[in-house]
Amino acid sequence: MKKDLTTGNIIKTMLIFAGPMIIGNLLQQFYNIADTLIVGRFVGADAMASVGAAYTLMTFLTSILIGLCMGSGSLVSFYFGKQDKEKMEVCVQGSFLLIGGVTVVINVLVFVFINQILRILQIPAEILEMSHEYVKIIFAGIFFVFLYNYYAYLLRSIGNSVIPLVFLGTTSVLNVVLDIIFVVTFGWGIGGAAQATVISQAISGVGISIYVWIKEPVFRLRLFGKNRIFLTRESMQEITRFSFAASIQQSVMNLGILMIQGLVNSFGVAVMAAFTAAVKIDSFAYMPAQEFGNAFSLFISQNHGAGKENRIRKGTRQAFVVSALFCGVISVLVFLLAKNLMLFFVSHSDTEIIQIGAGYLRIEGAFYIGIGILFLLYGYYRGINIPEMSLVLTIISLGTRVILAYILAPIEAVGVVGIWWAIPIGWFLADITGIIYMRHRERKKLLN
Repeated sequence: MKKDLTTGNIIKTMLIFAGPMIIGNLLQQFYNIADTLIVGRFVGADAMASVGAAYTLMTFLTSILIGLCMGSGSLVSFYFGKQDKEKMEVCVQGSFLLIGGVTVVINVLVFVFINQILRILQIPAEILEMSHEYVKIIFAGIFFVFLYNYYAYLLRSIGNSVIPLVFLGTTSVLNVVLDIIFVVTFGWGIGGAAQATVISQAISGVGISIYVWIKEPVFRLRLFGKNRIFLTRESMQEITRFSFAASIQQSVMNLGILMIQGLVNSFGVAVMAAFTAAVKIDSFAYMPAQEFGNAFSLFISQNHGAGKENRIRKGTRQAFVVSALFCGVISVLVFLLAKNLMLFFVSHSDTEIIQIGAGYLRIEGAFYIGIGILFLLYGYYRGINIPEMSLVLTIISLGTRVILAYILAPIEAVGVVGIWWAIPIGWFLADITGIIYMRHRERKKLLN
């Protein structure tokens, strides 16, 4: 099931490889989409707002782990393209210790400081208790989130994007079924939705671990015994550089989102509920572009390891065209169907929430091409072993978003709309920076 991305038709190869990743990430949204949808319909708007606030926190903290997995996966992909099995095995052992350790630390910190964290998020008093309950349960499963993402990114690094989809698809369906049973049938409320998610995450994490152990001997952990793989300072430094660069990028991205969530929360429950639903729609709308960017990154990594620079240039041009076309179509659909999409999450009677959410989608959703290009730039710089540049672009995008939002939102004539406009402006400033630097590097190469 391994796929060599260094040969064959470029765009066809990328799309075939990206397909399972796109479907998988869309399915992953069901973990929280199902919670939001079922909780919003059967528990109420307050409960939905609680899920939204907790989801933003969960996304921020798990993004640290996902970034670490993504970074180590890029390094493994580079050595796979280079056909260096020994270095691949060292990366696997070192990254498991590194990321597993970070997971444990995050889990402990969340449980110790949960009250302070919720206070920082400016959770309204009327939903504080529900938010506390949801966060406490959902974070009990964070180690399973690590297991799934760690092995999923390893498999993708060698061109296997199908198996992660199989496990994710199965457990996504399970999550929906358990949501219905726990919330609708048993009446367990917001706690039942959280329990459904944790059980599903546990099955996907443990399941993919067992698969890798049986089918991919190169990815087996050999930290002890006579066949143990010894880790050197140099190898751990390389793993740490790649992993933490991607992790910091992901966490900065989601820290910005978390800060925006705090600002949104200050506008009250109606705006919180609208933002929660609209962000879920966002996740579905541009997720294919995000996963195409991740597939593009692994394409770049393998070809960079194989020394195929001309194939990288050609693939980059083609990827930009495909992403731009897709994002253009999605923007039109979201703009036209904004109100209808909101009705998936709230009832017809919640007119204020629908109006606010539709306003967000018609402003931010009209410019998906900005985030589509940005995902490709992230992937490009990770793939050519300059993960620090991805971080720079993230800081530009999120920094602009946060600064503009906090400047504009307090202005009475602008209000919450200022937050919506800040998002695409940040995307395009980062895009311009990334493309200018890319062209600068290409010119420098030609001169040399």
